Amino acid sequence: MKNLPKLAVPVGVVGIVLLLVVPVPSFLLDTLIICNILLALVILLTTMFVKKPMDFSVFPSLLLVATLFRLGLNVASTRLVLGKGFAGEVIQAFGHVAVGGSVIIGAVIFLILVVIQFVVVTKGAERVAEVGARFTLDAMPGKQMAIDADLNAGLITDEIAKKRRAEVAGEADFYGAMDGASKFVKGDAIAGILIIIINLIGGIATGMVSGGLAIGDALSKYGILTIGDGLVTQIPALLMAVSTGMIVTRSNAESDLGSTASQQLTQSRTAVMIAGVAAIGMAFIPGMPIVPFLVVGGTLLVIGQRIKAKEKKEAQDLERAALTQNVAPTETTEDLLEQMRVHALEIQLAPDLVDMVSGASDDLLGRVRALRRKVAMELGVVVPPVRTRDSVELPPATYAIRIAGVEAGRGMAPAGKVLALGDFLDALPGTSTVEPVFGLAGKWIPAEMRHSAEMTGATVIDRVSVLVTHLSSIIADNAARLLSREDVRVLVEGVKTVNAPAVEELIPSMLSMAELQRVLQGLLQEQIPINDLGRICEALTLRAKVSTDPEGLIESARAALGPALSAQYLDGNTLRVIMIEPGLEQSLLEGLRPSEQGTQILLDANRIETILSSLKTQVQTVEASGLSAVLVCAPALRPAIRRLVSAQTGGLPVLSYQEATAGNVHIETVGVVRGEGALAA
Repeated sequence: MKNLPKLAVPVGVVGIVLLLVVPVPSFLLDTLIICNILLALVILLTTMFVKKPMDFSVFPSLLLVATLFRLGLNVASTRLVLGKGFAGEVIQAFGHVAVGGSVIIGAVIFLILVVIQFVVVTKGAERVAEVGARFTLDAMPGKQMAIDADLNAGLITDEIAKKRRAEVAGEADFYGAMDGASKFVKGDAIAGILIIIINLIGGIATGMVSGGLAIGDALSKYGILTIGDGLVTQIPALLMAVSTGMIVTRSNAESDLGSTASQQLTQSRTAVMIAGVAAIGMAFIPGMPIVPFLVVGGTLLVIGQRIKAKEKKEAQDLERAALTQNVAPTETTEDLLEQMRVHALEIQLAPDLVDMVSGASDDLLGRVRALRRKVAMELGVVVPPVRTRDSVELPPATYAIRIAGVEAGRGMAPAGKVLALGDFLDALPGTSTVEPVFGLAGKWIPAEMRHSAEMTGATVIDRVSVLVTHLSSIIADNAARLLSREDVRVLVEGVKTVNAPAVEELIPSMLSMAELQRVLQGLLQEQIPINDLGRICEALTLRAKVSTDPEGLIESARAALGPALSAQYLDGNTLRVIMIEPGLEQSLLEGLRPSEQGTQILLDANRIETILSSLKTQVQTVEASGLSAVLVCAPALRPAIRRLVSAQTGGLPVLSYQEATAGNVHIETVGVVRGEGALAA
């Protein structure tokens, strides 16, 4: 029984093939015809209840099978009509009851059904499917780039990105398949006309030649059977044509077709009331049936009154909500304290940007929650809740990101526009700008121009993604500032549940919570994840027995993390490094001096300038070739070198020799820092 659904379609297709070559008895043909009609009806109803076309992605294949099934029934019924002059009770009923036993009436009804299917439904569905396939394929690159942008910004996970890419590819495949499947419906309509003509001619010839009937009798006998045969196959064919039209014209919605249509048709009370009055007025036109018009008109007026009552209730609810908001609450001491409190992370929006937190599917608050989860997974830091509020002090379309009450970044996110990044944007209307994170030249263009921008090869990003990407960059740069003492306590409590000895031996007997916070902040300042806190605590325990110097503690924690330090800079299995000339490195070691801020290099200012100039040249050379590299040096030099070069080289990573060679890493030297001029001095 479990394999029955899996085998149903293959067995059914084999049965259809047998219909083409093997005679079937009339009672079995009746059963198959009934199944054909009900199958078409079920498919039609299913297309009405799906919320989006992709929910019925099997429809193109099902359409082919149903078309083949109807043609097989045509062949089987033709064999019975011409061979025995009887093709079952269903065809007999359609030939005598449905059309009153008249060949002329039956032929007219059949032709009308064919015209409805072929000229109206099939032709329109074919055109819609063709246009839908074209626009879906054209929009596919832009949708893929939007998914990549959300993934890079941390708004979605790899699993969600993979799912959305599969949905985009599946949507393109579906509309492409529907473009071809609509040809089946068109061919089915043409085949229906040809089959009935062939059956009629063949029936008359059979009756006159084999049965010895007169032409009138032969036409009456076989004509009725042929018309009945045509109707029992044409009706499900019409249902399938309507289903095709339904599925290709169905846009993504939150509810089924019936609910959506009912909601949208009754959105205007005035339109319903006018229609009701018009129906009642038409009832008094001489010769018109009064009762039907009065019933329909009265029904529309009743619906209009119900819409009025519903609108009145909604207006009262809105007014009540507005009054509730406008009531000035008593300002308590707690309220004042809350207003005085400096929030760790805050987004301020200009008044015209408050729609970004409206709660829509791509609203700011939901994206920020996804970003907090991403940062927690990557850095091991629980970002504090982000407070979002409006500020009349900001210029229009401007947002500001503040950390501990101090502005850390500002950008633009104009309403109704999207950011296009690319090289061919001059022809597009909009305002030129610079992307706040990567410094890329772009242009804010109207949202309606998204497709045009994507066609030029530009990457189009919605304004919420721009803001969240900017927020992500600021959080990464300021992760150390965002790590509070309470955050450290929570992290330590979490480690206790899985590795209690590592924490209990270290805190508080060797290090205080404040000293541990300082070590973790030192790691975060260099973008080193602290999610492996148990291993970090074990390393600090060994180091704290010797010294509690913060710099030494940080370096011991780095050593414990091992390959994780260099892994984020690898290109495959290769780590590209910039080295320091041995003689210069020895000179720097001799210039090391301890201080309250950690070890520092005391050299002549000209020497320092020459070293930094040489380093900048090497970094620019590497970046010009499209690569990235890290600076490596002796372990004793690493903290001082990092302080020296971080502000001058845009945060160039600095690793010790041991950190760079941890794990199975291939080292490739791409530059050497020299200081001959400085040493000569």
